[in-house]
Amino acid sequence: MPKLTRRDLGAMLSASAVALAQTPAQPLPSNPDEELKAAREGLAQNAQLLAKVDLPIATEPATHFKA
Repeated sequence: MPKLTRRDLGAMLSASAVALAQTPAQPLPSNPDEELKAAREGLAQNAQLLAKVDLPIATEPATHFKA
């Protein structure tokens, strides 16, 4: 098994992040109303995907900070 360094691992992870951040398959509409509708649909889809993830309360950050 080849030995991986932290730099190699970082390079592999950054390459995968760049691959995921490619331009969307559908181009943005030229009409502002259609663009707004597409943005709202994208937000709704993201909200549905986030709602499926079960997040334990222990992972949420504290909301009250005391100085």
